[in-house]
Amino acid sequence: MIDYQSLRFDYKRHADQDAAAPAHHPVVIVGAGPVGLALAIDLALRQVPVVLLDNDNTLSSGSRAICFAKRTLEVFDRLGCGDRMVDKGVSWNVGKVFFHDEQVYRFDLLPEPGHERPAFINLQQYYVEGYLVERVAELPLIDLRWNHKVTGIAQQGDSAVLTVETPEGNYQLAAGYVAACDGSRSNLRQLLGLEAKGRIFRDRFLIADITMDAQLPTERRFWFDPSFHPGQSVLLHKQADGMWRVDFQLGWDADPVEERKPENITPRVRALLDSIGFEGVQFQIGWASVYTFACQRMERFRHGRVLFAGDSAHGVSPFGARGANSGVQDADNLAWKLAAVVRGEAPDALLDSYASEREFAADENIRNSTRATDFITPKSDVSRLFRDAVLELTKRHAFARTLVNSGRLSVATVLRDSPLNTPDAEAFAGAMVPGAAAADAPVARADGGTGWLLRECHADRFTALVFGIGDATAHSLQALKASDAPLHVVQVRGTPAEVELAAQRYDAQPGTVYLLRPDQHVCARWRQPTAAGIRAAIDRALAKA
Repeated sequence: MIDYQSLRFDYKRHADQDAAAPAHHPVVIVGAGPVGLALAIDLALRQVPVVLLDNDNTLSSGSRAICFAKRTLEVFDRLGCGDRMVDKGVSWNVGKVFFHDEQVYRFDLLPEPGHERPAFINLQQYYVEGYLVERVAELPLIDLRWNHKVTGIAQQGDSAVLTVETPEGNYQLAAGYVAACDGSRSNLRQLLGLEAKGRIFRDRFLIADITMDAQLPTERRFWFDPSFHPGQSVLLHKQADGMWRVDFQLGWDADPVEERKPENITPRVRALLDSIGFEGVQFQIGWASVYTFACQRMERFRHGRVLFAGDSAHGVSPFGARGANSGVQDADNLAWKLAAVVRGEAPDALLDSYASEREFAADENIRNSTRATDFITPKSDVSRLFRDAVLELTKRHAFARTLVNSGRLSVATVLRDSPLNTPDAEAFAGAMVPGAAAADAPVARADGGTGWLLRECHADRFTALVFGIGDATAHSLQALKASDAPLHVVQVRGTPAEVELAAQRYDAQPGTVYLLRPDQHVCARWRQPTAAGIRAAIDRALAKA
């Protein structure tokens, strides 16, 4: 088994370093973390060459981001590494909330059948990065350069010129577009004189990864004010390889250096395990960190030819698993738009929609993260009294459970107000509104087998989902053909049992058509489309209208 944390990647001299003038590349990505790697793979699959620069030569240290949501897994599926992530990760849907030492309620994030992917997997970030790096190695259009650090940037006309530092000296690169995926301490953000603004929370948390031979259900456990850690909160998650993630709230006055020491971590973990019936279980500490977190973002994610994504653009507290998931979904949003612009299929203005859509998503994530943090770490006696009263009521009253906030877990943002959406002209019910990420469902494949709806969508084109059979469906298919648009058409048909879930989730009747963007977000829908309406919707989704 590969030890991804010990991998070291070789620096290699590139011909660009010997060029008389800066070599020009359509896209340069800065930062080979999960966001930069995902973006590079996505662009390469769309036949756009990419240079990916990283200032280091290693993967992440420690487990860091571990919770990857259903929507992110669907993105990884499209990139060609979802199966590997799910096979290695720990799948889970169920969470339990405790007040003191008593369970007050449980929740199921995926209570209905008919989804290929679980609500979440827990998988250490170094595995995610390792699998993405190995996928990058399979794609010749990606030029991944380790130990190439960007130290300067100047935008001029149709390019941005980067100064890159290497072990053998500096050189320059020209890029049509630069994607800044270089993390929360973004060097590119600093070089451009920009900043992220928001709220820093006056509290400290200890994260510890421990390995132990203990059989616990695969579920998320969150304690408020337990006897083994009074006055604070604790979170427990299972990861791959028999590793467990524990988060201990410490309080603002805790000494980060002292709290990271094994002799101070061990009694905290021992008390937790003893309280849940594992008095004799031995454990080892694999990695630990003490952090203070903030909810903040840049005012704008686009600055000329530089587009910010992931932690370089926005940051949230870890409660709700919104950091890495929102970053991968940034890449998912940006890749198809960059590809369309670079290939001359859409105007540069399409990239403005990346900024507006993902700024909206960042605001949603920050709002949810801030609310969770305020509930978990009340900063006044009144706030604590309110929280504790809610937790007491939760045991007996369902309404109180809607007020409990141990971290509203990550889901894809519905881009309701995106300028790329075509408003409904007919009545629809359900959640698949323009701007929503398409829901998966089992479907009958053309070869007679059973597959999954999202697997049938085209990765590099707009996809039209056409529901049912009969005259109404034939009319819709004819309209799609007459539109002469470069569409991938998926006819959702089969026995009532085979199409029931898909039809239900999309409120579909025979002839209903949903138009999906290349990132699988709904951008238009019709009961009975016209060729002109289809063309207009695609033009609008490409910022041509």
